[in-house]
Parts: sequence; structure tokens; C-alpha cells
Amino acid sequence: MALIPLGVLDAVTAEIETHVAAGGWDQAPALFALVPTITVAADPTTAPLLGLEPGTEIPPDSLTPVAQEPLPDKPLDEALAAIEWPQSVTGCALAQEIVVLPRSAEADLPGTDDDLQVATAHPERREARLVVAVTEAGATSCVLRLRGALGGDDEVAFGADLAPNLADALRATLS
Repeated sequence: MALIPLGVLDAVTAEIETHVAAGGWDQAPALFALVPTITVAADPTTAPLLGLEPGTEIPPDSLTPVAQEPLPDKPLDEALAAIEWPQSVTGCALAQEIVVLPRSAEADLPGTDDDLQVATAHPERREARLVVAVTEAGATSCVLRLRGALGGDDEVAFGADLAPNLADALRATLS
């Protein structure tokens, strides 16, 4: 089986998911700025934190995720609507835990504000962590980690269109 090389944004998204996963489950959403590594490395106090020696050649398209302060305790759409990034930020990412239901369970949802409560209590639910990363240029990358059932191994899926509404909301913070 041939390996397909990850693109820059895919690699950063996977790096963020691995970083967040190291903290275990039951975490609050985490927001990350995506900054060109060249910009971050230009700061002499930050470059050593990245393990960069003076004169290290940095690919011009590489990105460095920078963890942000915790999001305010309000609905995610309201929190994202209040975000403004400095010009040096060319993308952003959000890691959050979600509940996933099989398609067959969608009929059980009432289609109201109670959907989350019903999904959380549904016997076929799966806990998951979703990381969505976007750039102002329009690229999107997503990683979904499904929590292993009964202590089993986690399952990981990659894709660009796993959460289009969240990707749009994140991209709106970059305008």
C-alpha cells in the first residue's frame, strides 16, 4: 500500500490532534492560531522553543500551531464570532469533543434544541474528538478521533469535509 504524503495543513491538523490527545478525554474546546513558521522563527526567543537553530532553512509554506487562551464559556458560535486575529495569523484550528451517531439514529433526534441531550443519551452514540483547521486561502483539513468502545483502540479518520459548517465559522474569524 502506497503512503500518500500529507499536505502542510493536514500535517498541522494531525499534530494538533496528537497534542490534544496527549491530554486525554473530557477536555474543553481548544483554539489554535496557525502562523507561518518563518514568522514564528523570526522571533529570537521563540525559535529555540521550536528547536530551530539560527540559519535553519524553513519551508515557506510551513505552519506552526499556537495554542490560544481557553474560549469563553458561551455557545461556540458566539465565541467564534467574537474572535479577531492579527495579520500574522493565516489560519486557525479548533479541537473539540463531540458525540457521533450512526445515520440510522438520526431519525431519533427531535430536531429541536434537545438534539444534543438526546444524542448524548443515545445507546449507539460514540464519543469523538474533532479537529478542524482552515486557512484564509480556503484550505480545510479535519481529523476525527472516535473513542475506542470498552477500552478498545481509537479510530481515526481524515478528511477535508467532515465539518463544513465549523470550517466556515472558523474561516469567518480570519476575515
